[in-house]
Amino acid sequence: MNICTVMRVFLCAALVTGCVSTETHKKTLAELEQTRKALESSKKQLGELDEARKTLESSKKQAAAEADSLKKQLADVNSQVAELMSGSTTAQEEISKLQKRASELEAETARANDLVKQLSDQGQDLNERLKAEGAEKARLEQESAAKAAEIQQQQEQLKADAADKARLEQERAAQEERLKAEAADRARLEQERAAKEAEMQEQLKAELADKARLEQERAAKQVEIERLTRTHEELTKSLEAEIAKGDIKIKQVRDRLTINMVDRVLFDSGQSKVKPSGLKVLKQVSDILKNVTDKQIRIEGHTDNVPIGVRLKGRFQTNWELFTARATSVVRYLIEEGGVNRASLLAVGYADTKPIASNETEEGRTANRRIEIALYPKDLAEIANELKP
Repeated sequence: MNICTVMRVFLCAALVTGCVSTETHKKTLAELEQTRKALESSKKQLGELDEARKTLESSKKQAAAEADSLKKQLADVNSQVAELMSGSTTAQEEISKLQKRASELEAETARANDLVKQLSDQGQDLNERLKAEGAEKARLEQESAAKAAEIQQQQEQLKADAADKARLEQERAAQEERLKAEAADRARLEQERAAKEAEMQEQLKAELADKARLEQERAAKQVEIERLTRTHEELTKSLEAEIAKGDIKIKQVRDRLTINMVDRVLFDSGQSKVKPSGLKVLKQVSDILKNVTDKQIRIEGHTDNVPIGVRLKGRFQTNWELFTARATSVVRYLIEEGGVNRASLLAVGYADTKPIASNETEEGRTANRRIEIALYPKDLAEIANELKP
């Protein structure tokens, strides 16, 4: 492999793999360039030496040819001298000339032999130099081959590094995608957390509002029960005589109060108009109920299961109508005479649908014929609002 081939290999490798950016490869290329220049110089010197060798060879051949020619001429002269030895004086002179010429030819032959020897010595020196240059060339070619192998190895390493770089780039891109996905998940989770936190805040606010509302309602309920208890006490004290007789019963269950009056306390038999003594009782009740503002007041008319008498059929077709009329009469009195707020009053006729005793006995039927005044809670929110400063 000569230097041109080596350089073509390196150039092709460079074109295939691209420019090498590592310091080591740059250094190797610089050394290779120096080697190339040295090879070019050696090649030039070898060319010059080869031309000199060829010139010496030609001169050596020419000198040898001239020496051979002189030898032949010398032989001819000697032959002529031998022929002329027995000749005339002229021949003697010619002999002298020929001898002189032979001497000159011998001198020229000696000079030619010296020149041949010098050329031979120069040729030997040139051969030695050519051998040395050849050895140097072989060494440089070996070094070039080694450098080429090293560069090839570096190129292979660079290819491997490029493959690793591409793989790492792919892994980096994949990692970036994972990081983006994780960032999106974190953002989504943060949004969900913020939404959950906002929801929890709203829920907490709602719970606090509910707690405050329930606390207000509880306070309102407590106030309501306390008021109802005072109403109970006032009614019990005001109606003490009727309660003692058993004609009126007052019952309180937490926030509900019931005043149960047998019908004879307020009405004569078969009548829907309150009798005078009943008006006194209603006056005592209304004096207390007109101060009750946190309750609904329902006036209920109840009876037994005995059908209404024939003499009352012209006025009331059924006991239901009679006791509904009695409830309405009580409501009218409480509004018109007692001063109770009409918005709090309600008249209801239940007839015999809600007995409190057995209708099989006179005592039970008497208990079932009654007027009940029921006090039950208003909307707690309304009561709570009434309690606000």
